[in-house]
Amino acid sequence: MRVEDEIHYPVSPAEVAAMLADPEFVERKMVATHALSHDVEVVGTADGAFTVTTRRTMPTSDLPDLARSFVGETIDVRQVEAWEAAAPDGSRAGTVVVEVLGVPLRLTGTLRLAPDGGGTTETLAGDLKASVPLVGSKLEKAAEPAFMAAVRKEHEVGKEWLGG
Repeated sequence: MRVEDEIHYPVSPAEVAAMLADPEFVERKMVATHALSHDVEVVGTADGAFTVTTRRTMPTSDLPDLARSFVGETIDVRQVEAWEAAAPDGSRAGTVVVEVLGVPLRLTGTLRLAPDGGGTTETLAGDLKASVPLVGSKLEKAAEPAFMAAVRKEHEVGKEWLGG
């Protein structure tokens, strides 16, 4: 299942990258998504390439019954965002992988920060894939709203972090 989204920020790509590479911002995202527990690791800095790895335990109470029947009452989610150093125009490219550990459900995609007038557009484009015979597409459709809710929560937390 293809997933795509854009997030607009009212600051430069350099400022967005600094936010994304800040462990305190990443911690705030984990709390905002109602993680029961979480770990955050940031390697590198926004001045160059950086990688953000998170692992969080999430409740499944908001998932449809079909999804809960596969995963139980909690899931462990591992996410890795790897960002390249900025291009001369300030844009950045990156990749994202989100895995639900112990469940054959994975999101792989690309990320991009691009100057947009006086601000920045962050773009996510990826594929959500459930490798379960016969019901894989149903599981993808059941999981997609949770993945997209996490993207929207990042936007909300990011706008608050940046002051509006």
